[in-house]
Amino acid sequence: MISLSHSRRQAVAGGGFIIVGAIFIQWSAAVISPVFLAVGPAAASAWRFVFGALVLLAVARPRVRAWTRQQWGGVLVLGVATAFMNMCFYQAIARIPLGTAVAIEYLGPFLVAALGKRTLRHFGFLVLGGLGVLALTRPGGGITLAGALFAAGSGLGWAVYALASHRVGGATRGFSGLAVAMSISALVTLPFALGATSALVHSPQDLARVVAVAVMAIVIGFGAEMQALRRVKPSIVSVLLALDPAVAFAVGWLLMSQHLTSLDAVGLVCVVVAGIGVTADVVDSDVGLAL
Repeated sequence: MISLSHSRRQAVAGGGFIIVGAIFIQWSAAVISPVFLAVGPAAASAWRFVFGALVLLAVARPRVRAWTRQQWGGVLVLGVATAFMNMCFYQAIARIPLGTAVAIEYLGPFLVAALGKRTLRHFGFLVLGGLGVLALTRPGGGITLAGALFAAGSGLGWAVYALASHRVGGATRGFSGLAVAMSISALVTLPFALGATSALVHSPQDLARVVAVAVMAIVIGFGAEMQALRRVKPSIVSVLLALDPAVAFAVGWLLMSQHLTSLDAVGLVCVVVAGIGVTADVVDSDVGLAL
């Protein structure tokens, strides 16, 4: 039996963690973009994993000797999916505006949410979020084919990431699962990092940006999203992630001087309302279970 107060706390906390994660992850994209000119998006993503994994390992100090095959399988999937997602994402934002890239990317977790729909109201919010994404990704919005394809690939990785993060969060304690998963991501992307070692060593400013982004995105951003996935189902979190395009457009406008049109504003309203609506939907569903 789930109590009313407990269900509300879990839903509100989950939504709060998603917002924190969105802010830090999209903010970090603006911070890292100047580094692309020096080392390229692939190397920037790879070094971010290296530094992020080192910080998480130092903080979590995971004890993996007693881990089961299921736990190792979960972190392996999470690590590979996150590496694929972020490699594609950095390639996308090097080619198209940040908000547009995140809007296309969101189609991945949006499909996860669609598969998890349970009520007519929930479905209505999914449709609203989908219309918002369509408004944000309309033809003529500065999209290149390569950028769109990389963003779509990142969305595929994001869908797997959401499911795997939920599984790892439930099977491990604290940040130990995330620390090991990000270490796997670092190993998978390490070949891309090695070629840029000299460029980063001789550019303290770029190195500082990569370290800062590692903490912002991997430690704080991914850590917050995992905490959210421990509290609410992946299908619900996937719709709450509709807030990411809104945050990305705001960051692109404020920090990267990227243009925002009236259709972009309409799309932002749609996805934000959909995210808020699903938060209310999960609270009502939990209340029904409690009664």
